[in-house]
Amino acid sequence: MTPERYTLLFPVWTVLGASLSLVVPEWFTWFRGPWITSGLGLIMLGMGLGLAPRDFVRVGRRPAPVGLGVLAQFLVMPSLAAVLAVGLRLDPPFAVGLILVGCCPGGTASNVVALIGRADVALSVVMTTCSTLAAVVLTPRLTELLASQYVPVDGWALFLKVVQVVLLPLSIGVFLKQGLPRVARRVEPVMPPLAVTAIVLIVSSIVGSQRAALQQQGPLLLLACLLLHAGGFLLGFWLPRWFGYPGSVQRTISIEVGMQNSGLAVVLARSGGFVSPLTALPGAISAVLHCMIGSALAAIWRSRESAQKNPVRDGVEQVYQD
Repeated sequence: MTPERYTLLFPVWTVLGASLSLVVPEWFTWFRGPWITSGLGLIMLGMGLGLAPRDFVRVGRRPAPVGLGVLAQFLVMPSLAAVLAVGLRLDPPFAVGLILVGCCPGGTASNVVALIGRADVALSVVMTTCSTLAAVVLTPRLTELLASQYVPVDGWALFLKVVQVVLLPLSIGVFLKQGLPRVARRVEPVMPPLAVTAIVLIVSSIVGSQRAALQQQGPLLLLACLLLHAGGFLLGFWLPRWFGYPGSVQRTISIEVGMQNSGLAVVLARSGGFVSPLTALPGAISAVLHCMIGSALAAIWRSRESAQKNPVRDGVEQVYQD
């Protein structure tokens, strides 16, 4: 199997890993503590290696859809998470965990789903980058604002952790890309499959370690995460449609809003000053669900695009993208 095909099958590996962790948790529960933090750092490093100055030039050329997507990311998902936590009467650790998921930026897995769903991959990468950079400030602040009613939230500790596991490895990746291009070219091809493996291990570790809690609270948590991501995909699709953007932009923003960096939510839940380990469980469930929903939507969109291929329409969208 090629690295590219392995990467494209990331929803399969995520579901398989989470399922196996419920049967043989010891296969995955060793991946904890600093391993989880390092795994997320590896993902962010790979993201930095994939960036180039031209990516930021694209933002200047097309700021409106990027701005709309990032704005939706930090308005729709945190608000939905907070409303669901109250409406479903989640226990405090689960409520905080769900809000953490909602306050996180878009995940790098969204770029793979954008590719499968024939969305605008370049726009997806730029939006993921922008929301990740914005998350350094917005994720701790929004979490503190929305979750402090359940447990005390140390916004400063969350900020420092986001800097450590997001901004620092991302900056190292960008530096390697620009300062040591030969090294970057050798490392970059193996980063996507390594990132997929890290995501699978993070999710499976949390699911396996909290198997008992999942068996007790599983249906309610599944419902909460399902509603959160379904709402994100739906609102992320209709907002750009309301503003008159073409289908490729609608699909891209839908994917970016609906798919969160659940690995970051897990790391923050485990090392951001929260007492209960149960706070990490919504992040693990979220990673499985948004992969399943995103890949299903991508398959539907891809099949529709193939069946309804229209040269005139495609030409219009391409002119807009260029």
